[in-house]
Amino acid sequence: MGNANISNVTIRPEEAQFFAGLARDWWDAKGPMASLHQVNPVRLAFIRDSIDAHWPDAAVSGRPLAGKAALDIGCGAGLVCEPLARLGGEVTGVDAAAENVSAAAAHAEAVGLDIRYMAGEVGALDIGTFDLVTCLEVIEHVADKPAFLRDVAARLAPDGLLVMSTPNRTAASRVLLVGAAEAVGYVPKGTHDWSDFITPEEFEALLADAGLTVTAKRGIAWRPGKGLHLSDDMALNYILSARRA
Repeated sequence: MGNANISNVTIRPEEAQFFAGLARDWWDAKGPMASLHQVNPVRLAFIRDSIDAHWPDAAVSGRPLAGKAALDIGCGAGLVCEPLARLGGEVTGVDAAAENVSAAAAHAEAVGLDIRYMAGEVGALDIGTFDLVTCLEVIEHVADKPAFLRDVAARLAPDGLLVMSTPNRTAASRVLLVGAAEAVGYVPKGTHDWSDFITPEEFEALLADAGLTVTAKRGIAWRPGKGLHLSDDMALNYILSARRA
């Protein structure tokens, strides 16, 4: 489908294979992907705030994405696609691992949500453009980040909203997100390669090169008694919104 260019594949095959092996456990909130279940409400709060800021007329609606098309790139088993569908969006989820797409489709059908799932590289799929594009915890697994962001930008409608999140490359993230998190089993071993993390400044420059400008940015921090939450502290992880420049 589309104009696939084998030399321009951005997702490393071993990365796709790694997450495919976790597909069957993706919806188990206490399983190997427990960390995603814990961070998901925090990310979704930022997404909802971004939607309300981008489309103020929809802010009072329980279904602010009604009439809008949404795309989640690197959708896994659908942890973000399903809430977007419940917000009224016509949702497409794309993932490099076919096993994840199968798990996502089965779960959506079981809970009665109509979501289109597709396996493959977003740049090689002829799927048009979308009002909302989300791509969460994906770019750190991508080999050619500029090429990937060009593919992401190409999926964004002219007045569209993009939301992306990724770990920051700091001393704290090296210790906590890679070393400690894997040591205690918070994330499966091999989930993260710290050298692939990018700083907010690097990310903004990459987005600018892809013709996008950042409109909001928050850290995703953790502290005892409060857990994961949106914060001004971006030392571990951050989430941002962007639009066409």
